[in-house]
Amino acid sequence: MGKMDTHSGPPQAKALAAYTCIMHPQIRHAGPGHCPICGMALEPVLESAQALPNLEYVAMTQRLWGSLVLATPVFILGMGGWISPHMSLWIEAVLTTGVVAWGGFPLFQRGWQSLRNRSLDMFTLVSLGIGTTYLYSCVATLLPDTFPRAFRTQAGLIPVYFEAAAMITVLVLLGQVLELRARAQTGGAIRALLKLVPPIAHRVRNGGPDEDIALDQIKRGDTLRIKPGETVPVDGVVLAGTSAVDEAMVTGEALPVVKQPRSTVIGGTINGTGSLAMRADRVGENTTLAQIVRMVSQAQRSRAPIQRLADRVSGVFVPAILVCAAMAFVAWLIFGPPPAFGFALNAAVSVLMIACPCALGLATPLSIMVGIGKGATAGVLIKNAEVLERFEKVDTLVVDKTGTLTEGRPRVLAVVAMKDFDEATVLGFAASLERSSEHPLAAAVVACAKSRGLGLSAVANFRSVTGKGVTGQIGMASVAVGNAVLLGDSKIAVAALDGKADVLRETGATVMYVAITGELAGLIAIADPIKTTAKLALDSLKAAGLRIVMVTGDNRKTADAVAAKLGITAVEAGVLPEHKRAIVQRLRAEGRIVAMAGDGINDAPALAAADVGIAMGTGTDVAIQSAGVTLVMGDLSGIVRARLLSRATMTNIRENLVLACVYNALGVPIAAGVFYPWFGLLLSPVMAAAAMSLSSVSVIGNALRLRWAKL
Repeated sequence: MGKMDTHSGPPQAKALAAYTCIMHPQIRHAGPGHCPICGMALEPVLESAQALPNLEYVAMTQRLWGSLVLATPVFILGMGGWISPHMSLWIEAVLTTGVVAWGGFPLFQRGWQSLRNRSLDMFTLVSLGIGTTYLYSCVATLLPDTFPRAFRTQAGLIPVYFEAAAMITVLVLLGQVLELRARAQTGGAIRALLKLVPPIAHRVRNGGPDEDIALDQIKRGDTLRIKPGETVPVDGVVLAGTSAVDEAMVTGEALPVVKQPRSTVIGGTINGTGSLAMRADRVGENTTLAQIVRMVSQAQRSRAPIQRLADRVSGVFVPAILVCAAMAFVAWLIFGPPPAFGFALNAAVSVLMIACPCALGLATPLSIMVGIGKGATAGVLIKNAEVLERFEKVDTLVVDKTGTLTEGRPRVLAVVAMKDFDEATVLGFAASLERSSEHPLAAAVVACAKSRGLGLSAVANFRSVTGKGVTGQIGMASVAVGNAVLLGDSKIAVAALDGKADVLRETGATVMYVAITGELAGLIAIADPIKTTAKLALDSLKAAGLRIVMVTGDNRKTADAVAAKLGITAVEAGVLPEHKRAIVQRLRAEGRIVAMAGDGINDAPALAAADVGIAMGTGTDVAIQSAGVTLVMGDLSGIVRARLLSRATMTNIRENLVLACVYNALGVPIAAGVFYPWFGLLLSPVMAAAAMSLSSVSVIGNALRLRWAKL
C-alpha cells in the first residue's frame, strides 16, 4: 500500500490524490491501483466535478477487446471440423497463451497477491480456475503419452480445454469492465453537487464595471452580482434586489424561495428572473456546498453494522469454495463416467468460477454510497452508514420547539407594564440586558426596542442563568429578565401578572417577566411562528407509526397551545436544557428507539444521547456536529425524507444480500454436478464464468436503483 503524498498544495488537490477501496475503506493509496485485501480497483476518496480518468477501466477494456480477438478463433476451432486436429490444437495453444498471459495478467497478479497476503478472494478462485485449465491443457498437448487411460475419451484422445481457459478469461474481463462502469455511476450524486458551482463570479467594483473572477479569488466581504438565471457562487447575504431562488439542488426544497435584502443565499442555488447583489460570507471550503460534499464523501466510505454479517460470511467463503471444488473433483474422479478426470476437472473449475464473494462484499457498501448520495441531493445529510441503518428502526421522535417546530425567528407580541412602570421602561431595560444574550428570544426583544427608537444602556455584572433567564446591573438598578423560576429565586412574586400571562400563553406565546430593583415591572410576550410544513410532516411521521414527543423550556400553557395546533399529545414543558438529555435517556430505557430533533446549543447533549440525532441545518454548528442527520433546509419534512431514505436503502441492502447468497447457494451445487444424476444438469466452466461475472453486475445494478427512489 502506498503512502499519502505529503507535498504542499491545495487541500482539495491532496484529497483528490487519495484513493480507497469501496469494500475496505481503511485502505488508502496515493493514486489509482487495486486493494491488497480484495483486489478490487480503488476509487477516489473525494469526487471531482468532472469524473477522473478511470485508468483501471481503460486498461481492462483494452485487455477485454484484445483477448476477445484472440479467443474467438480458439472458440471456433474448439468446435472441431475446420482443420486437422493436430494443427488446430497447436493454434489453440498459442492463441490461448496470449489470452491467458496478457489478458489474464491482472487476474493472476491479484490472485497471487491474495495468496501472499493470506486474504483469499474472488481473484484467488478465478486465477486458480483459469490456471488449472490452461496448464492441464498445455501438458496434455506437449506430453500426451504421460496420461493414464482414465484421462482419455472412449476414442483414446486426451481432451483439452484451451477454449474454456480463453473464454473464461474473456468473460471475467467482461464482468470487470461492466462492474467498473457501473460502479463509476455511484459517484454521480457528488459530481452533480460539485457541478452546481459556477466557474466565475461577477465582483462589484466601486466606481467601475463589474469584473469576472474565478471562484478561488472571491474573498469574504466581497460584493457579488447575481444576474437572472445565474448560479449563486458562494454563501452570503443579499444586499440589494429581489428574486426567487431555486434551492432544490442543495436543500431538497421544491419551491423557489423569495430572496430580498438581508436574506441568506447558498452557493450552488439558481437565481430566478431578478438581479441580486450579495455579500460573500462563506467562501472556498467553508461554503455549505463544500461542507455537504465533504460530509457525504466521508459518510459514503463508512460501514454499516449489517456489513458485519457479510464480513463474517466472506471470511470463510473462499476456503469453503476451495473445499467444495476439491470434493467435487474427487467425487467425479471416483464415480464419474469416462473420461472421469475430464468430468472431475470440469466440475472443480466450474465451482471455482461460479462462486462470487464480490457480490456478497459489494451488497452493502454500494447501497450505502448510492443512498447517502441520494439523500444529499434531497437536503438530507447522513453522518455515517450506521445512522442510516439505525434510522429505519426509530419509533419515537423527540422534537425541540423553538427553531425546530417553529421558525426560530420570534417577534415581540405584547409588552405589559405594571402601574408604577411604562412599556418603554420595561422594554428598554429588558433589551439593554438581553443585548448580551445569544438566545433567539433575546434578539426579538432587542429588535423590538430598536424599532421603537429606544436607546440601550450599558450593563454591568451580566449573568446568564441557563434555562431561566438573565440578570445584570443597569446604572443603580438591578434587572432580571426571564421566567417565573428566575424571579422566584430572588423572592419576587409574579402572581399579579399571572392572568394576563395565561391569556398570552394560550395563543402560543412565550412570556418573559421583567424585574427592576427587586420589583415586578412587567412582562414581554414573544411569539415564534410555527413552520408551515411542520403539521404535514408530523402527520406523515405519525402515520408511519412514530410517537412524537415535544420538549420545551416554555410554560405548560404555551407548550400545550403549540402542541394542540400540531396535533402532538405528548408534551414535556418547563424542561431545563440539561433535562432534555434525561428525557431521551428515559425513553431509551423504556425500550424505545429514539430520534431527537433540535437546533440549539442546549440541544447538543440530547442529540448525542439519542439513537439518532437530527440537527436543523439552520441551527448552530455545535448541534450539527452532535447529530447523525442534518437537514440542510431545517425543515421537518426532511425527517420524512430521511426515514424514507433509510427504509429504501436498508431494503436495497437486504435485496442485495439475498441476491448474492441465493446465487451462490444455488450456483455452487449446480456447478459441482449435484443434480446431474437426476436431471442431467451440468455447467461448463465457461457458463459458470459468465454467471459469476453477471452476479456482481446484478448487485451493482440493484444498488443503482436507489437513485430513482422517491423521497
